[in-house]
Amino acid sequence: MVSGRCPCGTGLPLAECCGRLHDGTATASTAEQLMRSRYSAFALGDPTYLMATWHSATRPRVLDLEGEVRWTGLDVLATIGGSPLDGEGTVEFRAHYVVAGRTGAHHEHSRFAREDGRWRYVDGVSPA
Repeated sequence: MVSGRCPCGTGLPLAECCGRLHDGTATASTAEQLMRSRYSAFALGDPTYLMATWHSATRPRVLDLEGEVRWTGLDVLATIGGSPLDGEGTVEFRAHYVVAGRTGAHHEHSRFAREDGRWRYVDGVSPA
């Protein structure tokens, strides 16, 4: 596993943060925690984790990560629901990236739901 700070922005070492979810020693207790771990998986290039945490109703057959994208930061803007006691939740975030030397950001409202007792990513929409 990659060492250093977790890409999700908590400031914790990867092994103490999203790395525990990526290697299966822990599961996300909130929708935000799952969203952060999925961002980290994108930043680290881990399509296996991304597919495993995608809701079965919306999971694509294949996930091809864009190799030229370098994810540089994450801002969690808002959460609705998604607590350990909820069955659904929404997380609004902005993920910053660099492609071919140009910076950009992906802004999304992501929906999460529990499936077999675990948080899963359902889908997301970019605000207008």
